[in-house]
Amino acid sequence: MAGAPSPLPPPWPLAGLGVLVTRPAAQAEPLCQQLTDAGANVWRLPAMTIEPLGHAAGHRAAVGPLDHYQRIIFVSANAVTHGVFLLGALRTSRGLAPEILAIGPATAQALTDAGHTVALPPGGSYDSETLLAAKELQQVQGERILIVRGEGGREHLAQSLQARGAKVHYADVYRRVLPPTTALLIEQVALAEQALASGALHVVTATSSELLDNTLRLFPDASCLSGITWLAGSRRIGQRVRELGFEGSVVVADRPDDAGLVAALAFWWKHQMPRT
Repeated sequence: MAGAPSPLPPPWPLAGLGVLVTRPAAQAEPLCQQLTDAGANVWRLPAMTIEPLGHAAGHRAAVGPLDHYQRIIFVSANAVTHGVFLLGALRTSRGLAPEILAIGPATAQALTDAGHTVALPPGGSYDSETLLAAKELQQVQGERILIVRGEGGREHLAQSLQARGAKVHYADVYRRVLPPTTALLIEQVALAEQALASGALHVVTATSSELLDNTLRLFPDASCLSGITWLAGSRRIGQRVRELGFEGSVVVADRPDDAGLVAALAFWWKHQMPRT
C-alpha cells in the first residue's frame, strides 16, 4: 500500500503507533525524531553497521586514472562518505573529467556538499531503474563507467549498462555487516521482543533488503515478527517481505527518505480499523 505525500496533518498522526527502527545507529536519529514528533513510540534496533572497505591508496590504484572513465556513478550516500576521496584526482587530471551521477537525492546532496557537481540530477528518483531510464544513459556503447558502491550491491545497474555496450568497473568502498553483539544490542533486542509480546510494537522498518535480512537474524525466534506490519522503502523490498511469507501487512513508501516513510505510515495508520 503506497503512502500519501507530505505534509502530515496535525497534531499527532502517529499517536499510539509503535515503530521499530532498524537503520544503522549513525543514520537512524533523523527518522526516529520525525516519528517521535508525529506521536509514535519508537524502539531502536540497529540491524546493520557500515564499515569502510580497503584503503584509499589501494582503491585509487585499482580504479586507475579517472579520465579513463566517461561517467562515475555513486549509488548511495554511504558510497559518497567512503568513496568521495576518489574524486580528489579530478582536480589534478589533465584529461576530460567524467560526469558524476548519483542514485537518489540524498546521494546527490552528499556529492554537492563535498564540492562536486552532479551532471544528471536525480530529481525524486531513488533507484537504479530510474537512473537507467534517463535518455543520457541510453547510448553508452564503448563508454567506461565506474560504479562506486558497497560490497555485494545489486548487479542490475551494471548489467543493464553492459547490455547497452558499456564497460563497467566497480569500486567497492564499504560493506554492510551485522552489528557486534554488545550488551546494548542484546538489551535492544529484548526490549523489542517485550514490546512485540505486549502488542505495543506494530511496525518494523525495512528500508533495504540487507536490513530486512539482518533484522530477522537478530531475533532468536523470528516467528515473533510473523504478524507484524513492515514498512518497506520500495516495492522491491515490499515484495521481498511477502516472499518471506510474513502474515502481517506491508506498507510501501512512495519514497525511502525520512519524510516519505513517515507519510506512508501516517496514511496507513489513519485508515486502520478502530483501535482500542
